[in-house]
Amino acid sequence: MFKDKTYQRCACKGPLTDKAGKPILNEDGTPKIGYLEKRCPKLKRRDHGSWYYSIEIPAGPGGKRRRAKKGGFKTQEKAAAEATKVYRDAQAGVDVLSDETVSEYLRRWLDNQHDLKATTRNGYEDYLRLYFTPHLGHIKLRELRPRHIEEMFAAIQAENKVKEKNQEAAQLARAAEQKAHAAWRDAIAPRDPQLRKTWIEAKAALKAALALPRRETGPATQHRIKMALSSALEDARKRRMITDNWAALVQTPRIRKAKALEWTPARVEAWRKTGKKPSPVMVWTPEQTGTFLDSVVYDRLYPLWVVIAFLGLRRGEACALSWAEVDLDAGVIHITEEIVTVAYEPHEDTPKSDNIRDIALDEDTIALLRWWRARQEAEKNEWLETTGEWTDSGRVFTLEDGTEYHPQYFSDRFERLYKKTDLPPIRLHDLRHGSATLALRAGVAMVAVQRRLGHSSIRVTSDIYTTVLAEVEREAAEATVSVVPRARKRVIPQPEADNEPATAEEEHEEEQDGGDTGEHRDVPDQDAA
Repeated sequence: MFKDKTYQRCACKGPLTDKAGKPILNEDGTPKIGYLEKRCPKLKRRDHGSWYYSIEIPAGPGGKRRRAKKGGFKTQEKAAAEATKVYRDAQAGVDVLSDETVSEYLRRWLDNQHDLKATTRNGYEDYLRLYFTPHLGHIKLRELRPRHIEEMFAAIQAENKVKEKNQEAAQLARAAEQKAHAAWRDAIAPRDPQLRKTWIEAKAALKAALALPRRETGPATQHRIKMALSSALEDARKRRMITDNWAALVQTPRIRKAKALEWTPARVEAWRKTGKKPSPVMVWTPEQTGTFLDSVVYDRLYPLWVVIAFLGLRRGEACALSWAEVDLDAGVIHITEEIVTVAYEPHEDTPKSDNIRDIALDEDTIALLRWWRARQEAEKNEWLETTGEWTDSGRVFTLEDGTEYHPQYFSDRFERLYKKTDLPPIRLHDLRHGSATLALRAGVAMVAVQRRLGHSSIRVTSDIYTTVLAEVEREAAEATVSVVPRARKRVIPQPEADNEPATAEEEHEEEQDGGDTGEHRDVPDQDAA
């Protein structure tokens, strides 16, 4: 289609001529030397020079004529094919002359996203700094293709292998440091100076090993990186800056979602032997949860542990909960905000997925919160008498002086408390997961559990608690059968006992069941009789 818009040129130098073919001379009368380009006599050879195209595209502002030019093609056919594509893109509204790079566009795009949550924006900033700019930033946005994005993820995978080796090196360095420290500590005085020198060198080696990047970019993070890039490119596609959302065509490693598993006796025993958790998401059994709550009943934040364990609040939601959103007379709390951390700095935000919800309270929790409010008031009066100052943050869970807690304090405090008991390890967020399993065991409908936890959909809830649901469903099956009273039940023969002598009772049952005819009739249940 655009074959006539193509031409050859090269980088050879020689005497220049004008359009009439006359030599161009310098001021001293010598021939002027320069690039021959289209006039090179060697262009008749197939292996010399390269092909270019030059086409006119839709006019710019004010009707100004514009031309698209590009070279470096090995054949005329390739140059013509590219010219055809560029022309079609230009007719579709794409600015084929734009030199904006991927890095420049993504920076501009992110600056114009005004409704992002603080944590989401911080994540996008990290992706731009760590991945998009180093791997894609130099590419012109209009020239971006799936292979560029695939190369970025290939580089991430290569970096993960390096980080894995750094993890192993750090473990070896830590073991060496501990060994050197123990040797110096346990040595009989006067200690050999070489022991201390070896320990100091081991500490320096450990510090250097820990300074290397060790945190891998896992499948879930890679998926989020892809989705962030896809969101930006989709906006570019809608604005006719590019023809396609190339990120949508790229595959990332499969995400294996962690399932909530209970700490059964067998799993606890295996953990004690190996130190490994069966799943990143582990929940305590009702008995284990009771053991923990009993152990912290005199802890100042006992009401917090109860609220998370039974109501399933996120730590940020519990941290942000205010007395204005607690209606003890109606027995309900309103989850309207959350405190999240960005680079450890706390920020107020709406709950995850913007899921503002109400949670009904039981009588014990209402009584506990009434007691906690009275205690908080007593602490306020005591603090005012002692210091004359008290911070009225309005939060339910505060320090003695009324100031807010940092969300990380709850996690750190929880870990210290449960480690004092003989319980297997879970995270504070897993205590929230445990509240869901307790509700499911109690027969609460899945949709009610979803609403209480604030999940975006019931599918999220069912995906997390699949393993727990299986056990609940077995219990439900047994409970369903037990509801119906029975006077007669079918006798099920035991094949494995065919070669054993029959007892008198078995002979009687066989006779009642039709003897050796092979027929089995319903007989009265002995217990029912």
